[in-house]
Amino acid sequence: MMNSAENAQELISRLNHSGKKLSKSHRRIAECIVSHYDKAAFMTASKLGEYVGVSESTVVRFASALGYEGYPQLQKALQELIRHRLTASQRFEMTGDMDHTQVLTRVMKADIVNIRSTLDELDLKAFEDSIDDILAARSVYVLGLRASAPLAQFLAHYLNFILPSVMPVTSGVSDIFEQMARIGSGDVLIGISFPRYTSRTIEAMNFARNRGASLIAITDGPLSPLHACSDLCLTAKTDMASFVDSLAAPLSLMNALIVALGQRRRHEVAEFFDGMEQIWAEYDVYLGKNET
Repeated sequence: MMNSAENAQELISRLNHSGKKLSKSHRRIAECIVSHYDKAAFMTASKLGEYVGVSESTVVRFASALGYEGYPQLQKALQELIRHRLTASQRFEMTGDMDHTQVLTRVMKADIVNIRSTLDELDLKAFEDSIDDILAARSVYVLGLRASAPLAQFLAHYLNFILPSVMPVTSGVSDIFEQMARIGSGDVLIGISFPRYTSRTIEAMNFARNRGASLIAITDGPLSPLHACSDLCLTAKTDMASFVDSLAAPLSLMNALIVALGQRRRHEVAEFFDGMEQIWAEYDVYLGKNET
């Protein structure tokens, strides 16, 4: 079985050079994928066959001829290749043929699949090493821009209950480099980004590396540009149902990271919450037991 990341990087090149080896029907499929891969990547075998003018079984045999176990593996390689290139309009078009009555079921089932795949494929050593690095850090910076900004704010909010120095870095009043002006050796930057990746995130991570900080990436896989520039990489699946990013798996991964860090600092966190409960009660931060 072929490695999906390698397939995704080489797939278009392989298809372009496969014409002389394939049958006439298979060549038509290859030409369609090369010319319209942004649409073909999200078609079922039946839909692709109908679009090209061949049978569904011919599409399945085409995938096998390229060395894949089946059409789903070919489709996954295509999706990994183009995910970060899709525009918002293209992502929105992906759900153009979805029946309105199917939306709730399909979206929530996709989130379930993303969480399950994330659990199955997560690098457990990278997860444990990330915990060690975060706990040993002088300061922890949590970077997330655009759609990843809420993720960064969520993670930084809970890390503040566990660690003495946590700074969220998101787009706002000040430039992100101003927010990171004091980052340096002994610090950790957690960079969060999913397709479409933001160029500013990569610039900020390289800035932190040049200042001597350690880098932990939370992203969607080995094809992500964050993977190449990080010391440790935690991956979470975000296969989208439309123009909306599926953030269920990244949030679940962050929940696990927060809980694991809290367990390692159980005594300190318990003392912190004892003090916070007094403050929250004094200033009526939360509704009391008898309030509605």
